[in-house]
Amino acid sequence: MSTLAPPDRSATLPRKKPSSHSDSTFGLLVKITLLGLVDAFAVYVMITLFFQEKWLILIFAAAVTLLINWIYLRKGGLPAKYLAPGIFFLVLFQVFVMLYSGYVAFTNYGDGHNSTKADAVSAIQLSAQQRVPDSPAYRVSILERDGELHLLATDPDGDTSVGATGSPLEATDEAVTDSTGRAVELEGYRTLGFAEILTNQADILAVTVPFSNDPEDGSLKTSDGSSAYVYRPSLSFDEATSTFTNLETGATYTDSGEGSFTSADGEQLSTGWKVNVGFDNFAKAFSDQNIRGPLVQVVLWTFTFAIVSVLSTFALGLFLANAFNLSDLRGKRTYRILMILPYAFPAFLAGLVWSGLLNPEFGFVNNTFFGGADIPWLTDPLLAKVSVLVVNLWLGFPYMFLVCTGALQSLPEEVNEAARMDGASAWRTFTAIKLPLLLVSVAPLLIASFAFNFNNFNVIYMLTDGGPRFDNTTANVGHTDILITMVYEIAFGTGVGRDYGLASALSIIIFIIVAVISAISFRQTKALEDIN
Repeated sequence: MSTLAPPDRSATLPRKKPSSHSDSTFGLLVKITLLGLVDAFAVYVMITLFFQEKWLILIFAAAVTLLINWIYLRKGGLPAKYLAPGIFFLVLFQVFVMLYSGYVAFTNYGDGHNSTKADAVSAIQLSAQQRVPDSPAYRVSILERDGELHLLATDPDGDTSVGATGSPLEATDEAVTDSTGRAVELEGYRTLGFAEILTNQADILAVTVPFSNDPEDGSLKTSDGSSAYVYRPSLSFDEATSTFTNLETGATYTDSGEGSFTSADGEQLSTGWKVNVGFDNFAKAFSDQNIRGPLVQVVLWTFTFAIVSVLSTFALGLFLANAFNLSDLRGKRTYRILMILPYAFPAFLAGLVWSGLLNPEFGFVNNTFFGGADIPWLTDPLLAKVSVLVVNLWLGFPYMFLVCTGALQSLPEEVNEAARMDGASAWRTFTAIKLPLLLVSVAPLLIASFAFNFNNFNVIYMLTDGGPRFDNTTANVGHTDILITMVYEIAFGTGVGRDYGLASALSIIIFIIVAVISAISFRQTKALEDIN
């Protein structure tokens, strides 16, 4: 009689996963390590914010740090753990940048207005320093410590003191003197030799050592590295009335309420401070003749450039995609690879190369195709615009070629067969059937391409740098500038004062234009889908 053996209990139990424990331990260690690094960086940032007395940002940083720790230290909440990094960087690099640009657009932030009123007062007092007539000569030695230059001064009475720019003179009796009584060495500092003084002459000329924390007490400056003289500000600041008085002319400069000190006859001191100006930057864009005149032409050219670029690249890309989509065409893979080669070139590098090719005197185009004729491709207003469009067509058609090739290959072949059976010509088949179907799938990409070309900075900046310049304005803006390059010239361009507030206001206007056009276009795209 056979008996049934009891089942092996160990065989029925689920097997333990030996690696899960080690994996969770390793994951926990990685999590703690990364969280520790994040907390260490956050503490460093908060300490910096504390010493800068930026309390609101400090509170926000502390709240974000606590939130991140709560998300990753608690059990559960897996979606939040995956989403937290993305949301954090979205807020930091997108939302914060947009909000800060919006804030700057309502200020006078720019050259001469980039700090607080207290900093502006100090800067004015420092820049208004003039040598006091018949001031006593201080014998000095140039010292260096931690990369900063110091003056070791010996006054006419033989007393010695040391200081640097931003660090008032402090008396010292530990200096080593030479046979004439001039202090030449001090422990903890390195004395510069004659050759080093000649090499660092520009830096030594910039050293201004104040006598005290009050700028009106004057400062010491040296021009030869051996003798220094007393300088005092020519402008005196009265804190009670918040006014500057020119000690020579008696002119008074008062706080104008617009971030600057202004005299009764309208003269402004060069250094001001940042204040809110409301909608003045937006009004300036449309009321200042230096900005309004170029702005209208730049807006028209920006729309022309974006629309023509999209249409021309789409037309050429679609034509080539159709041509190389024939089933019986030999070597079409090779042709397709050749077609997308321009897409492999960085846009900024292509702009520089084309700038050389179109050079009127030494360029390949004039010398090879026009017998050395002096054709101003990049300096004539009309030809420069044509050149920009042609170069952008060369850069942009491969993208449209790829998009249209993919869209054509996705169309069902039955459509072509039905059209041929109905006796439709190739052109009729293309315009009545293929193109409408193509537009359904490529229309969003055309909208994206329009938005890209609306802000196509590289090809304009590298090919023409916005030139040739307009004659009817002092602004650094030219015939081929589009809005984004005009904003760049205003914000960071050379030769004119930087105006970040106006540049931010123009950026907001660009954003609104692109957003409105994109919204309308996407609505039309949906209507196109409904028709099909």
